[in-house]
Amino acid sequence: MKITAIETHVCHARMRNWVFVKVVTDQPGLWGWGEATLEWHTRAVVGAIQDIEPLLLGEDPTRVEYLWQIMYRQHFWHGNGIVRGTAISGIDLALWDIVGKVHGVPCHKLWGGPVRDHVRMYSHLGGGKMEDFYQTAPADAGRFADLAQAAVAEGFTAFKTMAVPETMPLEGLQPIHYAEKCVAAMREAVGPGIDIMVDCHARPSPRMGHLFAKALEPYGLYWFEEPCWPEAAEDIAAIQRAVSTPIATGERLVGIHAFRDLLEKRACSVIQPDITHCGGLSEARRIAALAEAYRVSVAPHNPQGPVSTAASLEFGFSQPSYIICEAVHLDVPWRADVCTECFTVRSEGRIVEPSARPGLGVEINEKEVAKHPFEPEVPMRTFYKDGSVGDW
Repeated sequence: MKITAIETHVCHARMRNWVFVKVVTDQPGLWGWGEATLEWHTRAVVGAIQDIEPLLLGEDPTRVEYLWQIMYRQHFWHGNGIVRGTAISGIDLALWDIVGKVHGVPCHKLWGGPVRDHVRMYSHLGGGKMEDFYQTAPADAGRFADLAQAAVAEGFTAFKTMAVPETMPLEGLQPIHYAEKCVAAMREAVGPGIDIMVDCHARPSPRMGHLFAKALEPYGLYWFEEPCWPEAAEDIAAIQRAVSTPIATGERLVGIHAFRDLLEKRACSVIQPDITHCGGLSEARRIAALAEAYRVSVAPHNPQGPVSTAASLEFGFSQPSYIICEAVHLDVPWRADVCTECFTVRSEGRIVEPSARPGLGVEINEKEVAKHPFEPEVPMRTFYKDGSVGDW
């Protein structure tokens, strides 16, 4: 069996262009699907996949680790940057999909079988609709409460919100009070039995992140995410030590070495490797094993397309430290048209049971994808009141 081609199929989904990766073999009807979605870098990722393709043509697609080492270590530059890491990830997912299909089993059975009976999913406020999650009107705590109640009405027992506003390196108490008001409204709306996560998107400086974390501590958050830049692991660790709230981070990190630094500093309670960026399922499994040694939970970052979600679920059924699956379902109304998914989400509790379909269990409808060709993603840019550049 040999790899004969690596294709990319780009599908414009408003805020993101989903980059689906198809690894084709010389066996009729046998191919694998992966995903290498990286918003605002679509053309760079497609080019990186094209650069990697000559390294893999003619190789046996079932030698996944061997091919991962080739992709990461050859062409001189290691694959620990975000663009090449994303390209490697997309191909790696497709290779695991092929291996599962060859053996007729879902990927989680390749890695030792399911370690749990189901995986719980959590939603973004608005189900992934960008206006509801990223552009909720300032000073409108009632809007946060309404969206929180809507998530619970859909069966979710956990949801994530961006209630922390964009802030300069140091501001007064106004943004702190705003975030507190919004979180208080959500907690009052859904009660104590629903898990609320707050994502800072690494907007705050370390000091502002600390102030936000302290202000929101009384509301019993499931986790407080990216309180400052991920490059500042020492500062994230300081925030983790200052509050009882679990701190989550890691979505922008690529490779096990970056996570080793985070874990050695005891910087968080939850790591969030993105399977489509960090090095694929091969590297994510190594990262999870490292996290297990530190007894740190794993909850992959996953706001992308359907192949990413299928991979996150297969990963979740195989990893003891995995706690919950991020999912968006209302980002575009035609999401379900572009793929056949392996999993069924139980509406009550939004939980998923293990799939029996081989590989990742997802097939992409290329004709439907072609209806949504590449377009530049919706720009998301931040400038502070004084005109200086901010973090979105």
